[in-house]
Amino acid sequence: MVKKSDSHLNNEQKIMTEFSTSGYLNMDLLRFTTAGSVDDGKSTLIGRLLYDSKSIFEDQYEAIKNTSEKRGEEYVNLALLTDGLRAEREQGITIDVAYRYFATPKRKFIIADTPGHIQYTRNMVTGASTANAAIILIDARKGVIEQTMRHTYIASLLRIPHIIVCVNKMDLVNFDEKVFEKIKTDYTEFAKKLDLNDVYFLPISALKGDNVVNPSSNMDWYKGETLMSLLENIKIEDDYNHSNARFPVQYVIRPMNNEYHDYRGYAGRIAGGIFKKGDAIKVLPSGHTSKIKSIDIDAQSIDEAFAPMSVTLTLEDEIDISRGDTIVKTDEQPELTQDIDVMVCWLNEKQLVPNGKYALKQTTKDVRCVVKDVQYKVNINTLEQIEGDKTVGLNDIARLTLRLTAPIVIDKYKQNRITGSLILIDEASNVTVGAGMIV
Repeated sequence: MVKKSDSHLNNEQKIMTEFSTSGYLNMDLLRFTTAGSVDDGKSTLIGRLLYDSKSIFEDQYEAIKNTSEKRGEEYVNLALLTDGLRAEREQGITIDVAYRYFATPKRKFIIADTPGHIQYTRNMVTGASTANAAIILIDARKGVIEQTMRHTYIASLLRIPHIIVCVNKMDLVNFDEKVFEKIKTDYTEFAKKLDLNDVYFLPISALKGDNVVNPSSNMDWYKGETLMSLLENIKIEDDYNHSNARFPVQYVIRPMNNEYHDYRGYAGRIAGGIFKKGDAIKVLPSGHTSKIKSIDIDAQSIDEAFAPMSVTLTLEDEIDISRGDTIVKTDEQPELTQDIDVMVCWLNEKQLVPNGKYALKQTTKDVRCVVKDVQYKVNINTLEQIEGDKTVGLNDIARLTLRLTAPIVIDKYKQNRITGSLILIDEASNVTVGAGMIV
């Protein structure tokens, strides 16, 4: 906890010093999402992470301490740090994803705090779509339940690289190792049905702080890392596709001044692979070819760039390139197609219209599409495929066949989460109605 006194000033000075150096600004950023059933302790866990990592101010702590005392609670309820959306829930207002930010000397973090209720599946999909890791909470007293399976399936569907299974409330089962091992076995058996690459198991007590930031003296049988240590040290360098070079063009830069009179650069964020000066490239969908003349970033030229860097490319030849085009290496070409199959999570109260027309956005490309077929829906409790049911409503996950008005550059979602994802937009209301993953 950070005090608003001398120690607070010292800590603040330290943070500002770190921010003023390139080392802090260039630290890894880990995005993670939390998922759990109602009352599994998700809010308490996030509060504990923030408190024990000294990422809250003393006046914030005093405020929740006073609130806890007024409620007659026996302890400081750290869940109050993150329960700002509770009033919205009580008023019946749509609950969105809440993003929280903090940093340690090793890494920066963004937490996507998503509701755990079944009716908020769409919110978990939204919050988890860009996550490097997912923390799945399991109540030690309840074990693996349907909500656990649902959240794990969504994490698998979204290809989240790292799964951290936190068995919480170990203090309520007397920190029993057998309880933890039983849950670990049950979860592992279920997870065999899914495509999960990197799974960790931790016994914790978010309320007491055991194994969250500090090691637990109550569970000396556990020899692994604490949650914070794991979050700080998970390797995320390989979470991005570095094999297939993809550069969706966001903006064409023409300074129109004397210093850069003939400058024409193509700005964007690298979606995959590595680009080097001199690489032979092709522009899609036109098919024009050239070579990379320079890679510019922060008014400087560099020799190579890789995902997820934001850079500006210049080419040796003058080619007609605009927003929505994709620059790729000539020897690493993706598929260019107008017909795609996607797994879609429906985000809107208004149901999908069979054979309906929607706007489609994928990377920087905007096209229109027609829903040709609903192949099946998924029961995310049992993982059963439901064929023949063409109605797709709020929170449903279904496999669709789409026909596009123009070809787009695609990769399978499991190969590239950026070029393999898209959104569907209702043309009348301009509301995003579906989040899709290309299969």
